[in-house]
Amino acid sequence: MTSRISHTSIDCANAYELSEWWKQVLGYVDIPDDPNEAGHDECMIQTADGSHMVLFIEVPEGKTVKNRVHFDLRPTDRTQDEEIERLRAIGATEVADLRGKYGPGTGWVTMADPEGNEFCILRSDAQLAAAAAATAAEPA
Repeated sequence: MTSRISHTSIDCANAYELSEWWKQVLGYVDIPDDPNEAGHDECMIQTADGSHMVLFIEVPEGKTVKNRVHFDLRPTDRTQDEEIERLRAIGATEVADLRGKYGPGTGWVTMADPEGNEFCILRSDAQLAAAAAATAAEPA
């Protein structure tokens, strides 16, 4: 027997504000029959098809150390650099730039949401495919 992940929970200081911020990042929506509102101490968002949910729960203590669990995000309709700039424009901050960590065209950028929770921005599928095609075209 196994278990499945029901949803991902994130402790935070302001559940509504952080859920609204992450809706912009992920393109998630409120649960249709349970919309989030300012003042709610628990706010859940989900993919449009309901296949993944994220629950934001207000807690009294602030974040003090690096996350033990975090999101690795892969841009769907833009490059890694374009996604990093989009996220900066809506309030994300850069924690560490590890692009090129394992050679040209590799790596990620660690960013933080408005409450300091870290997440990583990977290269897009299109960038990965282009890199694979370039490698395959190289003479042996």
